Amino acid sequence: MDASLHHLQGKAKRVNATQLLDFLTEFYRDKLTMRQRHIAAARLVTDYNFNNTYQYVIAREDLQLNWLRDAVTDLGGSPPEIAEPTLTATGKGAQGTILQEDRASAQSFLDKWKARVAGLTHARHRSMLEVILGETAEHRRFFDQALAGRDDLLGRRADGAGTGGGVMPTRWVE
Repeated sequence: MDASLHHLQGKAKRVNATQLLDFLTEFYRDKLTMRQRHIAAARLVTDYNFNNTYQYVIAREDLQLNWLRDAVTDLGGSPPEIAEPTLTATGKGAQGTILQEDRASAQSFLDKWKARVAGLTHARHRSMLEVILGETAEHRRFFDQALAGRDDLLGRRADGAGTGGGVMPTRWVE
């Protein structure tokens, strides 16, 4: 963490444009890292309902990253690029391990950023970051529910409706 921002944790303190850019860029990097992990995880999560939830989470993160990208570029910065990690998980407990890791990652993100965001004096950016933190908490709840075996994470199907055979091998089909 940038030493000039360390004093922001939990305290409302005015920041200059450079400090704000560093703050938003670090937040962007952390969120993009999480999003890239979710894409890799979705390739391995074969349960239809859980995979569908990953697709929802990724779509929300794409929107959040667009907001953050705009904020960083408006301040004259360049958002970092993060490669999608290579995940390998096989065996009976692989899906549960992936969900547990993503749940823990969401919690770590919230633990790192909640107080820091609360201390940010730039109201527009603070509000944007609070929305992202709220949605990240919702995503953590999805992972908790999936780990508990709930299959109605995004709603319930009509009686008798099926999944059509499971998860497709690619994310987007045109």
